[in-house]
Amino acid sequence: MAQDAAVPSTRPGTDAPGVAATVASLMPLARTELTELVAFRSVADPAQYPPEECEAAARWVADALRSEGFTDVALLDTPDGTRSVYGYLPGPAGAPTVLLYAHYDVQPPLDEEAWLSPPFVLTERQGRWYGRGAADCKGGFVMHLLALRALKANGGVPVGVKVIVEGSEEQGTGGLERYAEEHPELLAADCVVIGDTGNFRRGVPTVTAALRGMTMVTVRVDTLAGNLHSGQFGGAAPDALAALIRTLDSLRAEDGSTTVDGLSSDTSWDGLEYPEEDFRADARVLDGVELTGSGTVADRVWARPAVTVLGIDCPPVVGATPSVQASARALVSLRIPPGVSPDEATALLTAHLEAHVPWGARVRVEQVGRGQPFRADTTGPAYTVMAEALREAYDGAEMRIAGQGGSIPLCGTLAALYPEAEILLIGLSEPEAQIHAPNESVCPEELRRLSVAEALFLRGYAEAGRG
Repeated sequence: MAQDAAVPSTRPGTDAPGVAATVASLMPLARTELTELVAFRSVADPAQYPPEECEAAARWVADALRSEGFTDVALLDTPDGTRSVYGYLPGPAGAPTVLLYAHYDVQPPLDEEAWLSPPFVLTERQGRWYGRGAADCKGGFVMHLLALRALKANGGVPVGVKVIVEGSEEQGTGGLERYAEEHPELLAADCVVIGDTGNFRRGVPTVTAALRGMTMVTVRVDTLAGNLHSGQFGGAAPDALAALIRTLDSLRAEDGSTTVDGLSSDTSWDGLEYPEEDFRADARVLDGVELTGSGTVADRVWARPAVTVLGIDCPPVVGATPSVQASARALVSLRIPPGVSPDEATALLTAHLEAHVPWGARVRVEQVGRGQPFRADTTGPAYTVMAEALREAYDGAEMRIAGQGGSIPLCGTLAALYPEAEILLIGLSEPEAQIHAPNESVCPEELRRLSVAEALFLRGYAEAGRG
């Protein structure tokens, strides 16, 4: 695993004040644009929101790129039926090419009543901007725009820039990955900046060196030809919901550790540590409730598999009838550390579920999402340049290197397609952002500083290439 180490400066200082001043002056525009982008209910699941919402968001992104002088702007029809947005901004002759990534699709708002303001209306409270996608990852696209605008206002963009904004990252359906594999020249670049992670905490400049991959499956259990009266048949009739619960419980040990037969769960993280008290605060764990698993917190969230039951199809409490259930279904996510492939994890998870279903119940497992894990090589020149850029943007604070428990499926694809390209992961999803939860927010100060850092990085990367 990557080490948490300060990266020394090996470059002379860049002219940061002009870039920083430009970004600061653009923050009102950034808020306006993020307000417009957040307003699109771009959940890439037609069962929840109309596909027209994603289409409108994609066209907004494409128009924004065209307005910044990008050529070859295209809405890519990816194999999963969604659209990603591509654009190219030519650089000076002989300049390196940098690929910038973000995604415009978002997680559903979940319990809208838990939001203190409407999830698709960007709202300021106590210095933060709240709205679904504000940090993950519509804000990431706005960050790219701010960085490029700052460079244009201070001597020009010194590198060729490709931008790809994905339309189904949150669904894990693999459309953009398959499209990139079918068109390997499209996203080729000397360096990739993924704007979809975040600082270890607000004000601590961080690049992410490792991502867990994932597989997502539905598991359906059937026991009866139809529901039965629980008074007449309960006690002998096999309850599918009870069978499903027992099956899902087999995925965790007594201490809450993930236990999938054949999948190692004792790997360790040897970089930046995550103090337990900090994690409890970030995760908003209730007083008296224990954390799950063993090892350090960093081991558990960055280096080991983690299973989560995302949803169960069963009757809600309100309106339920006294019935023995004939069928039940769950959506299960399994996060996997670098070194484990999604195909291997899916096979092990499927075999485990089939082996642990009780009472001879019929079980059917279907994969519905996947993502490759990723580990970066942090020893290359791009990391040295990024360390300097973050140091300047964060008033001398040293860059930290951490892991992240989530998945960005495209990273593994890009690493396989372009093994010589350095891949750096930065972004706005620090712990206070509460991404994927109600009341997601972005810190505008983080947006400002990271936009400055990205602009300085692009300038420094061009200078390093010429040197």
